[in-house]
Amino acid sequence: MAQRRAPYNILIRSYRCSSFNPGIHSIQQNLRWIYYALQPFQLSQKQFSVKYSTQERQLSPQTSTYGWRKYWRKLRFIPLSLGLTSIGVVLLVALQQLRRRKKDPLETPDLIAQDWEVKCYRMIPLRALSRAWGWIHAVDLPIWARRPLLSWYCDLFGCNINEAEVEDLRHYKNLGEFFRRGLKDGMRPIAPTNCVVSPADGTVLHYGKVENGYLEQVKGVKYSLSQFLGPQSWSNSSEDSSKSLADYQKSLLKNPNNELYHCVIYLAPGDYHRFHSPTNWRVKFRRHFPGDLLSVSPIVAKWLAGLFCLNERAAYIGEWEHGFFSMAPVGATNVGSIKVNFDSELQTNAYKRDLNKYYDLGFNDGVKLTKGESIGEFNLGSTIVLIFEAPKCFDFKIQPGLRIKVGEGLNYCLDGSEVRSAK
Repeated sequence: MAQRRAPYNILIRSYRCSSFNPGIHSIQQNLRWIYYALQPFQLSQKQFSVKYSTQERQLSPQTSTYGWRKYWRKLRFIPLSLGLTSIGVVLLVALQQLRRRKKDPLETPDLIAQDWEVKCYRMIPLRALSRAWGWIHAVDLPIWARRPLLSWYCDLFGCNINEAEVEDLRHYKNLGEFFRRGLKDGMRPIAPTNCVVSPADGTVLHYGKVENGYLEQVKGVKYSLSQFLGPQSWSNSSEDSSKSLADYQKSLLKNPNNELYHCVIYLAPGDYHRFHSPTNWRVKFRRHFPGDLLSVSPIVAKWLAGLFCLNERAAYIGEWEHGFFSMAPVGATNVGSIKVNFDSELQTNAYKRDLNKYYDLGFNDGVKLTKGESIGEFNLGSTIVLIFEAPKCFDFKIQPGLRIKVGEGLNYCLDGSEVRSAK
């Protein structure tokens, strides 16, 4: 009987407290407290207090599901570790930004990430964070919150809502719909000449020739062509594992008198998130690498060599009028979803995928794409890497850091119809 009387002793002591009386709390709250006090007869005083506090929070009128609170309660499942992860990423990037400010990787190679730094960065659960962010994107916003929230986002990242197909912000049910918004007709005129055009709105990170089997993600920071594209199983030639990087590069060329070029375009969060075909070409093969989802911002690109080889990407390979052509949308932190219109089998940021493998898909008759045609979309900003074969007279007319839009030419026309401006 002594054990059964424990809750009554707790009740009596609590009622004598100055914090428990009708003058401070309502009678209804007192009765509710008494109800819970009579329940856990077999619990200790410590266990009883924990159970009481939990049940009280669950039935408290302050946890009403009306208004904005029902949206907040949906977010409670996100572990605290994700919040700490995001803070850690921000601090890591900020530290590297301070170290690399106004410094060139060629002049300060010691500031490029060491192996242990890369391992620590890859240990952060960014794929889980990106899935959680994708879930947040899909949460419908109340109508009254859409305009102020999306207006704040436009001001923060410089979005031009006047270009959107639908300018009324209340039309977009969630953040995902707003990020994937379409543009009005004529907003992105496509260069009519035979030059390669930009596949997306963004910033040019780097461009140039592929040399000795290496590309540059930014000036002075390289990554391997063979690691980025993988074995040449899409061609009829036999794959030799002992092939050098330079030989791998040459084997991609349809015409040995041509050169291999590349261009990297970074899409910021405020940019138009759909990407288009940069030229007239035919896609014959897709290779999906379910890798990491590290940040691809220019700051991280200067710090982490081989960044694009580590991240998840889908390399679409085919041919254009001058030979080999490849376009690869690259995933990034909070950009776990890459959608391609003609490839319904592509599933990015999947739960159960071996990150050390790649998944191939061949298109029997090929997919014919015309210049400027919409291909797919990102859920947030990311990067697109173009690798293509062209004559030796191919000449870029862009510069690193240049802001560019869909349809704008990347090079001077090969037929000489465009007058070259002084560089």
